[in-house]
Amino acid sequence: MIVYPSDSRPNDMYKLMVGSITPRPIALVSSISKAGVFNLAPYSFFTGVSANPPAIGFSPLITGKDKIRDSRNNIEETKEFAVNIVSESLVEQMNVASSDVPPEVDEFALSQLTPAHANIVSCPLVKESRINMECRLIEIVEVSNKLLGGAFILGEIVCFHIDDEVVENFRIDPDTLDTVGRMGGSSYTRTRDRFELVRPDSKIS
Repeated sequence: MIVYPSDSRPNDMYKLMVGSITPRPIALVSSISKAGVFNLAPYSFFTGVSANPPAIGFSPLITGKDKIRDSRNNIEETKEFAVNIVSESLVEQMNVASSDVPPEVDEFALSQLTPAHANIVSCPLVKESRINMECRLIEIVEVSNKLLGGAFILGEIVCFHIDDEVVENFRIDPDTLDTVGRMGGSSYTRTRDRFELVRPDSKIS
């Protein structure tokens, strides 16, 4: 099968991407509007992009009729956001937070997750998440303003909050953190089936 995106429907391209780029980590992104409304939404187009300075990025897609996601609107206004790591114990609440609701709806209240104060940024953290990353906006890279298009939001991590039970000497215990990943459609995967493979001449310790 050979596919040329220029000859294909955006919905089909989306299905190919989310079925091929797997498993994808999930960023549960919290933000706040200028009016003070909390926002919480999961994104699986998410990755780390730098360790010096530490930086991460995620992509909110345009859904519906040219709809810009509330997360992006808030981040453009405040220049801040937080990423809250999703363990399996949070998947039900994360799924509720993915609901398509008006900007005035607080997804913390909707999902029954607890907002916690951050140390630097103004938006709340998810108290139940075992790792939170406070971020300041570096740049928003516009890719497309079409349906299922979007942007890449790049942020510098200015503060980590890490549950002491999941970290030792800066190494995260994957069993205790117990994250989940996104597959295609409505499928998710656990991260419990792992194997070791040492990179040749690795210099990272």
